[in-house]
Amino acid sequence: MVAVTDLELPGFDYLDPELRGDRFHETMRELRERSWIASSEFGFFVLDREAAGFFLRSRSATFPGVQMFELLGITEGPLRDALSNNILVLSGEQHARLRKLVHPYFTPKAADRYRPAMREFLADLWEDVGDRGRCDFVADFAKPYPARMIATVVGAPLEDAAELHRLSNLLQSQFDAIALMTQREELDQAAAEFDAYVRRLVDERRSSPGDDLVSAMIAAEQEGDRLSDEECVSLVRDALNGGIDTTQSALAHGVRLFAGHPDQWAALGADASLASQAAEEVLRFEPVAPFTTRVMLEDVEFRDIIFPVGTVVFASAWNANREAEGDSDAERFDISAERGAAKSLTFGAGPHFCMGANLARAELQEGLAFLAPRMRELELDGEPEYDTITGLYGMLSLPVRWSA
Repeated sequence: MVAVTDLELPGFDYLDPELRGDRFHETMRELRERSWIASSEFGFFVLDREAAGFFLRSRSATFPGVQMFELLGITEGPLRDALSNNILVLSGEQHARLRKLVHPYFTPKAADRYRPAMREFLADLWEDVGDRGRCDFVADFAKPYPARMIATVVGAPLEDAAELHRLSNLLQSQFDAIALMTQREELDQAAAEFDAYVRRLVDERRSSPGDDLVSAMIAAEQEGDRLSDEECVSLVRDALNGGIDTTQSALAHGVRLFAGHPDQWAALGADASLASQAAEEVLRFEPVAPFTTRVMLEDVEFRDIIFPVGTVVFASAWNANREAEGDSDAERFDISAERGAAKSLTFGAGPHFCMGANLARAELQEGLAFLAPRMRELELDGEPEYDTITGLYGMLSLPVRWSA
């Protein structure tokens, strides 16, 4: 038995600002060819499906948000306070209790009730760009679409959607080491503004309930157990924060991928029933959360290696999604491929599997199904601009054109 800290491992420069697009893909392939595990200044990256699944599902590990803040010297302030109450950093009975109380509002059936609103927002956005035959897909579609949807889901005014997007976009950077080191003051301000907004929204719904997620959370009860005021505020904040950038990033990556695969885009445009499979392939091929982090709560043994308590492990969904039993062609983007029963790890696994996964899937499915028959002969209209991989991996700009 040997400690992971005593191993000689290939190094991975996680903070390399050029690590995006094709270079990111090439780097992850090369690392995997050398080893199933790599080291970095922040911890260890596990690069195969079995290892990623093991650490994501382990009860001896948890999300290390607060610990990462401490490593970066963030010991107080609005950003630290918000993360301390985030459901991501909770574990054990407290985490299980909150998940149980709110689970009914995040099921596939719960997400399906919002599909008519999704189609309505997509049609509204199309009115502005359809006849143009070109747009920056990120600015014109990928940003406003999920922002309007999450406002609808939580019962916030639609006119607040742009502001919710701005704050959510900033707060997602709490998981980006580079942003934490360079934008601390701006992120603290955003956290304070976001907290104030959510508290006003919860207070309004408490006095005037509606048919929305906030009202449902306020009323949530199981066997006499209910959410406290602070728990309700934290969960609504988590839903708002996590329900925008993920869908924005996935939809933008999807359109980018289909622009390079015109035959598949045409097939989807001719058959909307392919939307579900198309969405899963987008999520598998380009996970918007390429790495999910865990910190060991005790010494953990895996493959005759000891990961001591406090060790930080990054599970690579990017690599894991390309390994599935019986799938010899996982490196190819193909919505018609039979990928078998193995699910992607894009939304994580285990106790901290993403609560909003069903809503995000529904939004992506509806977005692709709506756009494919309208954006005929889709192609890039310039160079895409990628975001970094150190937080949510999205697109900053995606110029496209189509046959209007």
